[in-house]
Amino acid sequence: MPPLTRWYIKSAILYFVLAALVTLVQALSRLVEMPGFIGFLGPVYFHLFMVGWVTQMIFGVIFWMFPIVSREQPRGNEPVAWSIYVLLNVGLWLRVVSEPFVTGDGGLLGWILVGSAVCQWLAGVLFVMETWPRVRGRARRD
Repeated sequence: MPPLTRWYIKSAILYFVLAALVTLVQALSRLVEMPGFIGFLGPVYFHLFMVGWVTQMIFGVIFWMFPIVSREQPRGNEPVAWSIYVLLNVGLWLRVVSEPFVTGDGGLLGWILVGSAVCQWLAGVLFVMETWPRVRGRARRD
């Protein structure tokens, strides 16, 4: 298993635990007095679960298991693949720390949230560019 795949899968498992923790805190907040921002953790839970757990598990398995591109670069451009991992995670953490606190016009936290979306969008675009050659198929020889 390539190191990048291990990073993706270990990160995915940690995000799954964090997402479960967020839901536990949200459930407890109905019974116990907690800080006000706890009520705004719904989107954080969603992103920890979908981007952190599901997407990273998928990206890691795709990097590992999809057909090779070439003998020289069996999994494509590895520095770009690592960039995808970094952008996805930076974007996720920027969202986690900013989204529950964005109010009104957003201010600085609003711009951090935009930065989060840009990081995740770039990760998605790079992922498609890196994965496409591995799924496009080969020309048939009749």
